[in-house]
Amino acid sequence: MVILLGLVGEAGVDMVKSDLTTMPTRRREVELLIAADDADAAKRTAINLCTKAFDATALPGVVTFVSRGTDDDAHGVLAGFGLTGDIVRATGDDGYDIVHVTLREEDLDRIPESRVHTALEASLNCEVHIHTV
Repeated sequence: MVILLGLVGEAGVDMVKSDLTTMPTRRREVELLIAADDADAAKRTAINLCTKAFDATALPGVVTFVSRGTDDDAHGVLAGFGLTGDIVRATGDDGYDIVHVTLREEDLDRIPESRVHTALEASLNCEVHIHTV
């Protein structure tokens, strides 16, 4: 773990603290936080870091996304659905952000608006309005 901590620090990667000694030998896992636009590239980075640190074949787990509620996060959510759109952030009467997302109507023919809306609200933690053109 000391080696992995050094490698992730050099690579600009964060790691969630965990005590590997409490996990079964064949089920030990580490969680790396890697800023990336490409999930496959992030996965390769994680595998390479763990393989170097542990001198063993590392198997990737589930890739999840951490959101800080930025417009880039909103674009990332849209990209996950294969969508692009315009994003405009405004402050509501109560002082909280409202994010207006404009998508092409034909894009919502293949992906339900409710799925996109739910993912955006969860990612941004604010009110989302979807508009179509």
